[in-house]
Amino acid sequence: MNTTITYKKASENDIDYLLDLRTKTMNPHYADSNLPTDRETTLQRILYQFDKAHIILLNDERAGLLKINRAEDKTEVLQLQIDPIHQGKGLGKRILKDILDETSSSGKAVALSVLKTNKAQNLYSSLGFKIVGEDEHSYFMEFFV
Repeated sequence: MNTTITYKKASENDIDYLLDLRTKTMNPHYADSNLPTDRETTLQRILYQFDKAHIILLNDERAGLLKINRAEDKTEVLQLQIDPIHQGKGLGKRILKDILDETSSSGKAVALSVLKTNKAQNLYSSLGFKIVGEDEHSYFMEFFV
């Protein structure tokens, strides 16, 4: 099956979708980490660096969120959320591989953080990300070219 991944800059019109997406994809991990999952906190997480938010479109249908910061010294994957109906099909892996391919020629590191309760850390490790630090709730991971 051929699938096309494209991105569109997130706008205020996407907030309801992003609230629903984040509630489905992240709130269970926040709850497991004893972190707040209320609507206001969830909305604040969505609005964090909102100018860097892009809706992931799979064959022109919304499939998730990629929030990415391409800085001079490194690329930070701030948030990557795949709608549960699209999880387990390699979409997140494909998006991350594209980011790694894009940055490999620049020699920049790619950084992200993942909650310790989130099994996505296995995907990141399988792609070559290494844990470079941690706090009470998260691992900080980087991929070095």
